[in-house]
Amino acid sequence: MAEKSDYQQTLQLPKTDFPMRANLPQREPDMLARWESEHYYERLQEEGLAENRPTFILHDGPPYANGHIHIGTALNKILKDFVLRSRSMDGYRVPYVPGWDTHGLPTELKAIKDLGMDRDKISIAEFREKCASYTKDYMAIQRDEFKRLGVWGEWDNPYLTLAPEYEAKQIELFGLMAEKEYIYRDLKPVYWCSDCETALAEAEIEYHDHRSPSIYVAFAVNDGKGLLEDGKSHLVIWTTTPWTIPANLAIALHPFHTYVEIQTSRGRLVVAEELQQAFLEDVGLASDDVQVLQRFKGSELEGITCQHPLYDRESLVIVGDHVTLEAGTGCVHTAPGHGQEDYIVGLKYNLPIFAPVDQYGRFTEEAQQYAGLPLEEGNKAVTKDLDAAGALLSLSFVEHSYPHCWRCKEPVIFRATEQWFVSIDGFRKPMLDAIKEVQWIPGWGIERITNMVSERGDWCISRQRNWGVPIPIVYCEDCGEPVITKETIKGISAIFREQGSNAWYQLEAEELLPEGFVCPHCKTSRSFRKETDIMDVWFDSGVSHAAVLQQRDNLAWPCDLYLEGSDQHRGWFQSSLSTSMAAYGQAPYRAVLTHGFVVDGDGRKMSKSLGNSVEPNVVMKKYGADILRLWVASAEYRGDIRISEDILKQLAEAYRRIRNTARFILGNLSDFAPDDHRVPYDDLEELDQWALHKLYQLSQRVRDAYAKYDFHVVYHSIHHFCAVDLGGFYLDVLKDRLYCDGQDDIRRRSAQTTMAAILEELVQLVAPVLAFTAEEIWSHMPGTRQQESVHMSRWQVLPPEYGNPELASKWERMLAVRRAVSKALEDARNAKDIGSSNAAKLVIEADEATISVLQSFGSRLEMLFIVSGVQLVPGSDLTVKVLAAAGSKCERCWKYSESVGTHSEHPQLCERCSSVLS
Repeated sequence: MAEKSDYQQTLQLPKTDFPMRANLPQREPDMLARWESEHYYERLQEEGLAENRPTFILHDGPPYANGHIHIGTALNKILKDFVLRSRSMDGYRVPYVPGWDTHGLPTELKAIKDLGMDRDKISIAEFREKCASYTKDYMAIQRDEFKRLGVWGEWDNPYLTLAPEYEAKQIELFGLMAEKEYIYRDLKPVYWCSDCETALAEAEIEYHDHRSPSIYVAFAVNDGKGLLEDGKSHLVIWTTTPWTIPANLAIALHPFHTYVEIQTSRGRLVVAEELQQAFLEDVGLASDDVQVLQRFKGSELEGITCQHPLYDRESLVIVGDHVTLEAGTGCVHTAPGHGQEDYIVGLKYNLPIFAPVDQYGRFTEEAQQYAGLPLEEGNKAVTKDLDAAGALLSLSFVEHSYPHCWRCKEPVIFRATEQWFVSIDGFRKPMLDAIKEVQWIPGWGIERITNMVSERGDWCISRQRNWGVPIPIVYCEDCGEPVITKETIKGISAIFREQGSNAWYQLEAEELLPEGFVCPHCKTSRSFRKETDIMDVWFDSGVSHAAVLQQRDNLAWPCDLYLEGSDQHRGWFQSSLSTSMAAYGQAPYRAVLTHGFVVDGDGRKMSKSLGNSVEPNVVMKKYGADILRLWVASAEYRGDIRISEDILKQLAEAYRRIRNTARFILGNLSDFAPDDHRVPYDDLEELDQWALHKLYQLSQRVRDAYAKYDFHVVYHSIHHFCAVDLGGFYLDVLKDRLYCDGQDDIRRRSAQTTMAAILEELVQLVAPVLAFTAEEIWSHMPGTRQQESVHMSRWQVLPPEYGNPELASKWERMLAVRRAVSKALEDARNAKDIGSSNAAKLVIEADEATISVLQSFGSRLEMLFIVSGVQLVPGSDLTVKVLAAAGSKCERCWKYSESVGTHSEHPQLCERCSSVLS
């Protein structure tokens, strides 16, 4: 007879080397090293080629290589990795070429600052070489940080926008656009950053609140055309940019709005009738003292001239549909050199494009008395002089949304300069048509980019900087005309492909052109000078679809997916679409997926001033990359994504639930050899068949979620399966069978067969998200596998018999009763009526249909409810009574049974346990 203490040794308790503690920060780097040393990514691609798998191409949007990665770039790269790993397991070949945007002002300014360069003491070519070295250093830093996230890709062969082959393709595409006459040069107002000393595109503008002066100014009528009295009537304008008054050449009215001339204590003033009351309140004039003298349609006043209040010149009254009645007076101050709408309406009236401001944001000599003044001081000086001239009716200050430079965050101005543009009108309609053929995820993306493309102006692509791809245009020294031909483009592209774009600064213009090249305009000159502007960085990244997808044998154009933040509707998505439509007449992508921005736990934007930034490297050192990956999967990323220490702690708990589920299964498979012990489906216990049905449902739901990029559904489905279906029921009720039945009992092998099937499917389903943990589980699973890495495997096809809705319906009715049982047992424990649930007997009263279902489970009810007795009583409403179980406690399985003491060899054991030991 065994001693009481020996009976534990007879149980089949879990045994596994799979550690309880994940220790991810230490374990993950070792796994990364193995992936890299054994070339898993490369082997995966080779297998895909050998098996002729269909390709799925996700084209990487290039981040700037000028600092460490942040939580937003980590989110982006992890999302891409989810897509690629899930598509790989779905049977696709998924080559991934990461890229970096290496040019542009952010890098240029950081290089100057961090390297301590004196820009004036080195040549442009030397400066560019230092910028290249600087950005390559940070590219290497970011590459290691991205790899640490568990992202697979061609890290040793990424694409860089500074690579000679990339720049050469960029020149070719520019040439195609020029050939179609989409590239032109013009004097027109563009966004200008005085701090960065360069023009900006719309995609480089951010809007922030800004405090500006708000002034009302009276322009005296010079020639009223018999409608307004010369010298006595005044048109009133309103502006928040007093510094633009020196550039005023006209006053615009809406042709169909009604304007009134009113007699006030400040004279006879003309304003829009609808804005009269608001205007009077703003300038502090009592409406009781105002008399309306006459009314006009705006079109009637067209051609009247006013005297400029600061200069000896006239301001013409013009009309335009752009005039609104949202604010001001309806009489719009018009300076064609400082506003897009002013410029457009000015063209209709042949007004000069006058902008007396230089690249540093200072007035030029053309501004006369204001020459040399910075614009902020100019605001004050102009306002003071208007007041002295008697033209200033009111001065106040307003807080309003104002355009700022995305790089330096300083306010920008509109300033007319000679720039190179892409004519969006030349291919706007084809762009809008192409947008309809693309899948936009989420669906509102199509409306957003459609509106942006519909409303955008021409694209200013020239920048007055040095670190970038030169605009490949030369000018004839004799006739001054710009030269861009197929010949010149072909030659420059070939030189860049061989030497890189620094050749532009190292060679003379004539050396960049075909030998003996003659100006196609004057037909005689062989002397040329080079364009000094570089291309907008959005043009650089916007041609990546051609420079990368079309030049790499393992990729394809167009690609299947672009995946970036939602701000890229006005950025990379649009610049890529523009260059692709202009050059090739087709969108470069089949689908576009966007994600939101990362905010803190309270929903606030992250900023250094708030001290609420979360650094991915810090998170990985504390929790590991898999927790960061789980955070990405847990969020509905199409909106803003919250992160905080509390959120990470919650996810660490969820991770432990998933990990411990796998560990429990592995521990209970320690003596299971699949080839020897697997039980056929038809011989499995019904409970196990139910578990496989739940697995079948999970597999379908999760795979569908991966296909639809619904990664939060993946996370919540898997977590619920582990916490509720498995941990909350199935694995809990299996313990008695697993621990106490005989080692080779078919009921125990049935449970092990089912758990092995669950774990094999579960580890594959979770692998795209928990890349490291899934690999660790895979290496501990019983049996032999064809693939040494879970990430090189493909999703298995589950047997169709696993899906059993009829069986599931029966079990759901039982589980509904079980929930009532669990509550009754909890109440009994709280009342100290029982200790363990095994000490309880249940009396369940229910309607006939429920009783019939429960009776079909027979003696299994005790196992399913984890009690030692169940009595079923026909009745009406479901009630559960908890009584003390009859018999004595078995010292091996801890169930209560009247059979305890009836076996002479093992008197402390129940009949089942005695039989097992015998």
